[in-house]
Amino acid sequence: MAIATVIVVGLLAVLAFSRNKDAAEVLTAPVTYADLSLKVTTNGTVVPINEFQARAFWPGVVENVHVHLGQRVQPGQLLVTMKDPFAISRLTAAKAALETARLGNENLRKGGTQDERITLSGDLQHAEQSQIEASKTLAALKQLHTKGAASDAEIAAAQDKLDAANTTVQTLVEKSTKRFSPRDLSSSDAHVVDEQANVDAAKIQFDNANISSPISGTVYSVKVVPYDWVPVGTDLIRVANLNNVEVRAYFDEPEIGKLSAGQPVEITWDGKPGRVWHGHIKQAPIAATVLGPRSVGECLIAVDDVREDLLPNTNVSATVITDERRHVLSIPHGALRGNGQENYVFQLVGGTIHRSPVKVGVVNLDRAEITQGLNEGDVVVLNAEDNRELRDGMSAKPMRSGAERPGLLDLLRSRVQSQRAR
Repeated sequence: MAIATVIVVGLLAVLAFSRNKDAAEVLTAPVTYADLSLKVTTNGTVVPINEFQARAFWPGVVENVHVHLGQRVQPGQLLVTMKDPFAISRLTAAKAALETARLGNENLRKGGTQDERITLSGDLQHAEQSQIEASKTLAALKQLHTKGAASDAEIAAAQDKLDAANTTVQTLVEKSTKRFSPRDLSSSDAHVVDEQANVDAAKIQFDNANISSPISGTVYSVKVVPYDWVPVGTDLIRVANLNNVEVRAYFDEPEIGKLSAGQPVEITWDGKPGRVWHGHIKQAPIAATVLGPRSVGECLIAVDDVREDLLPNTNVSATVITDERRHVLSIPHGALRGNGQENYVFQLVGGTIHRSPVKVGVVNLDRAEITQGLNEGDVVVLNAEDNRELRDGMSAKPMRSGAERPGLLDLLRSRVQSQRAR
């Protein structure tokens, strides 16, 4: 009887194993909560925001380089000198001519030079004194004339002398106040303006030969040495604030619409593996342009945590986080099926696969947000071990490692041992 029982149990085990063998082994994953984000990655170039590029303003020879690579400079500090022996003499002569023009204009408005004004003042005082004396003489003669002690001829002579004195005083007063006409003043003003322009031109020539930095920063590029001959426009030295840089990145046209100012950005550079800089979009693309075989949009990215460790003109990768979801229900991306409008998953329930429609939110390369159709703890199917096509109602079991799979002999042995124990 015991042997018959063992045989029956063995047959049942074989049948169960056979049925279990027909069930597809599938790779599954639970429905869990996770943080999801959508990212767009592209390449870009680091460019300084506040930069000065010293260039050669004429073809010539570099006389001296006054700074070295990595040196910090202040506004007005001399960077490089081009050979121009006449720069100083031209500027000195122009300044002297300007000073002469200004002095002439000042004298013109005051009525003459200081020497002329002193002489004129003395002449005016002498004429006024003569005027007073002539007036007194005429008054005295008129009194004598009433007494018959002065003739009409004497009175007429005294009157002529007073008139001459009055004329002299009036002439000298006008000479001291209205010596030059408005046209003379206008011409003098124009002469001053012209001489100032000559000084400005000479100063530009001097500055072009003696190039100074207009900003404070670090010398990050020195491309010449003394006695180099350079053509006009040659890039000589570059100065920039290396704590104030941005990334000029180019995104493919389909991604442009996802970008907007303020979105967070992660920046990496192969030159410093493991270092990640953070920033934000400063200017989103406003147009698409052709760049080689690509149609792209140019985007400016501000770098928020640079510490002079992201060098200008380096090529970097920029990853923009276009959307984020915190603690949302999600599944692995590989479990999501459908055409984007009608989505579904294969859900494993009690050893059977069920086709379950779902609605999704954010979907990235790793996971998909589930907004409707599943609950936390549900189990979804990714694929079958033997790559067979999954279908609704198919028997399935979760895939296990080879060490965990029971063989037929193991099943029979366990059943027999169980019966003997009874």
